[in-house]
Amino acid sequence: MKKILILPIVLLSIALSAQKTKNDPEISKYVSQVNRDSLKAHVEKLVSFGTRHTMSSTTDAKRGIGAARNWVLSKFRNYARNANGRMEVYLQNQDLKPDGKRINKDTNLGNAIAFLKGTDPNDKRVIIISGHLDSRVSDVMDAESSAPGANDDGSGVAAVIESARVLSKSKFPVSILFVAVSGEEQGLLGARMLADKAKAENWDLEAVLNNDMIGNNSFDAGKNVGKPKLRVFSEGLSAFETEKTAAAIRNLGLENDGAARQLARYVKETGEKYVKNIDVKLIYRNDRFLRDGDHTPFVNHGFTAVRLTDYYENYDHQHQNIRTENNKKYGDLIEFMDFDYLKMNTAVNIAVLSNLAKSASKPENVKMDVKELSNSTKLTWDKPLSGKIKGYHILIRETDQSVWTERIFTSETSITIPYSKDNFLFALQSVSADGNESLPVIPKIAR
Repeated sequence: MKKILILPIVLLSIALSAQKTKNDPEISKYVSQVNRDSLKAHVEKLVSFGTRHTMSSTTDAKRGIGAARNWVLSKFRNYARNANGRMEVYLQNQDLKPDGKRINKDTNLGNAIAFLKGTDPNDKRVIIISGHLDSRVSDVMDAESSAPGANDDGSGVAAVIESARVLSKSKFPVSILFVAVSGEEQGLLGARMLADKAKAENWDLEAVLNNDMIGNNSFDAGKNVGKPKLRVFSEGLSAFETEKTAAAIRNLGLENDGAARQLARYVKETGEKYVKNIDVKLIYRNDRFLRDGDHTPFVNHGFTAVRLTDYYENYDHQHQNIRTENNKKYGDLIEFMDFDYLKMNTAVNIAVLSNLAKSASKPENVKMDVKELSNSTKLTWDKPLSGKIKGYHILIRETDQSVWTERIFTSETSITIPYSKDNFLFALQSVSADGNESLPVIPKIAR
């Protein structure tokens, strides 16, 4: 028989007044270690390979995607020395034949990967941070022209490399996979290869943070006012098994509460908590119009994935041949990047990775009792399967709000709160001994 906590108004006001949690000093330390110069050096090196087109050379030691992915692997191997044998570095690859689409010759597709194994052998969760290694010019099939790919997506790969450096000494219970995928510009090929593997092997994949163009913030001074902005794209209704859940989504008004949306809110809350002067903007679309990103193959397999990207895109410096016309430079050149902005966005990733990797798993069997008509709401749940906890947060927001606005802490596994289930939305998250929160879980209906 579960013990049910009934929270009166007086105690509720106390709980809400203490809802802002303190920063974890370990995470703050990692965030502070992000180095602007390191990020710039990574992008400079990536640009030096001339082109990183998916169908460029894999045998030339200095030019092409092969040289680039070997260099990324070498950086990962250097950082693996800090992990006491817990970081495995490898190339996931496959040979592609011409497909009549964006592959017109035999191509070796390769993802450069560093897998930092968690310290808890019983916790099988994995978190992925990704950026895409390949670059392109105006003609997506042009594998020969110079395609520096500074921001698209040297910035994302630099963030992945820097995250691996900073977190290589961490001892999180949960595993983190750092990956520079290939084939994004040719149709998300490397991400699909990795997502297919995760699906086939039934990974317990907690979250995917896809970083694609996160280093250009200052080109449009007329619009770029206030805090620097970072977009997080997230889908609402998953194409994955939507037909099985559509009735419940419609009945409960959960169109805005899919797993990707919960991760996006988590990125905003955690990122803004640990990184000063950043404005994380929630974009309620899976991606931009007519565009796709490397999170999409994971989303299509039912995994929780989002895309992080610049708020303002500069199309003169994206998917362009390097040239000057009417005194205007075109091309994805390093001179158009903002490395202070890239540093902030990398720090957001590290904060989110760290908080998730230190958290307990999500609470199990979260349910909301609807048997009776009442202006209060009863929630029940079971303990998480892994991780040490000190309690749980009940998250609350009105139905027209984009983020959770109120939080109640409890150490029990059931609670009755003076909020009407007809007027509010609720979620539950585990809170670890160090105060790290799991991703939120929307309750199911109990009758």
